[in-house]
Amino acid sequence: MYRLELTKRAVKVGLPPGTLIHVGEKKLAEPEIWLILYNETTVEEIKVSKIENDLKLEEGRNIWVHVAGVHDSQIISQIGEIFKLHPLILEDIMNTGQRPKIEEMGEYIFLVLRYLDYDEVTKEIISEQIALLLGPNYVISFEESLTPVFHPVKERLRQGKGRLRYSGPDYLAYALIDAIVDRYFIVLEKLGERIEIIEEELVERPEKETLNEIHRLKNATLNLRRSVWPLREVISWLGRTGSPLIKEVTAVFLRDVYDHTVQVIDTTETFRDILSGMLDIYLSSLSHRMNEVIKVLTIIATIFIPITFIAGVYGMNFEYMPELKWRWGYFGSLFIMLICALSMIYYFRRKKWL
Repeated sequence: MYRLELTKRAVKVGLPPGTLIHVGEKKLAEPEIWLILYNETTVEEIKVSKIENDLKLEEGRNIWVHVAGVHDSQIISQIGEIFKLHPLILEDIMNTGQRPKIEEMGEYIFLVLRYLDYDEVTKEIISEQIALLLGPNYVISFEESLTPVFHPVKERLRQGKGRLRYSGPDYLAYALIDAIVDRYFIVLEKLGERIEIIEEELVERPEKETLNEIHRLKNATLNLRRSVWPLREVISWLGRTGSPLIKEVTAVFLRDVYDHTVQVIDTTETFRDILSGMLDIYLSSLSHRMNEVIKVLTIIATIFIPITFIAGVYGMNFEYMPELKWRWGYFGSLFIMLICALSMIYYFRRKKWL
C-alpha cells in the first residue's frame, strides 16, 4: 500500500498544485454516489451516476452527498464545480494518505478523518480515509470503499429518530464524525481481547508466534494512535470555533465527541504500555525456561559426577587393586553408586532445587 502511494506521488512530481491524480489503492471498480435529501417531514435517498448542476439550489431540504470511491477524477471535478470547491481541497480528497486535519474555507469546512476496522484474519487494523465537507445546507462525504460506518446514521434518517431531521447539516456532520469515533471503540475492544489472549499465552507457553503477535498488536496500536491524535485537535477546533456553519447547540455535542477521542487516546496509550511490558515478560519467560532447562541438566550432571568417579577408579587397569578380586565387588560398586545418587536427590529436594 505504501509503495503504491509513493509511486503515485512520484507521478505527481512537477505537476501544478490541484492536479487531480488518485494517490492510494483503488478499492472499488466504479464509484457509487448517493443523494439523501431530508427535512423534518421527509427523506429521499437516491443513487445516481452523476450530480446535477442545480442540486444545491434545493430549498427547504438539507443535502447529504455520499461518494464511495475517490479514484475517478471526473466525478471529483464535477462535484468541485457544482459546490465551488478549491482545487487543493479536491486534490486532498483524492490523496488518500492524508492525516486527520481541518481547513476552514469560508463558505465551507473541510475535514479529513480516518476510518478504522480490525481484520480478524490478518489481525491488523484497516485504515481508510474519509473526507467531509460541511456547507450552509449540505454535507459531502467521500470514502475509499463501501464501509458500514455510516449505516446507523442513514437508518436514523430513514426512521426519523433523534435530532437529525430537525437539525441542520452541522448536526449531520457531527453524527458522521461520532460514527467514525464509535468505530474506534470497537477496534479497541477487539485489540483488548487479543491482548488478554496473548497475556495468557505468555504465562503458560510463550512461543515465537507469540512474539510476532505482540509486534502486530504494537503496529496496530501505532496506527490507531496516528489516526486519533490529530483527530483530537480537529474535533477540539470544531467545538470551539465561532464559524456560522456550526451552531452552539451542535458544538456541545462535538465537545462530547472530543471527550470520546481523549478516552480512545488514553486507552491506546494503556495498550501500548501493556504491550511494551509484554515484550519484557516474553523475554523473562524465555530466560526462565532456559534457566529451568539448565538447572535440570546441571542436577543430572551433578548426580553423575560421583558415579562417574567410582566407575573411573575401578575402570583403571592397575594389577594390584584388591577390590577387583572381590566376589561382590561389582554389585558393591553399583550399590555405592545408587546410594550416592539417592543421597544427592534427597539433598536437592531438601534445598527445593527439585
